[in-house]
Amino acid sequence: MRDLHPFLVLSPRLFNERTSLVIGLPMTTAEYNADNPFAVAVGTARKQGAHKTSFVLCHQPKSFDWRVRQARPHPMKRLGEAQFTEVCAILNQIVQIA
Repeated sequence: MRDLHPFLVLSPRLFNERTSLVIGLPMTTAEYNADNPFAVAVGTARKQGAHKTSFVLCHQPKSFDWRVRQARPHPMKRLGEAQFTEVCAILNQIVQIA
């Protein structure tokens, strides 16, 4: 993934603050993800003047130091409960933690 992308943070705030790390899933508006069984559509984003579907990529968990990257909260703030549950269910199918 190139450029800046939104990121769905899954790790708890206390962990994030103490370690400077966040663990989560990248988000994108790449249209080919409409057919991706591991991508969850979570709304629309305005990109280059057009409204595009925004996807959480459940098959690409990542971690990074948010302080070094100067990350900031997304204006959307949070996913809806149903969308967050769907994302977590797909991630769990992949990593089988719970």
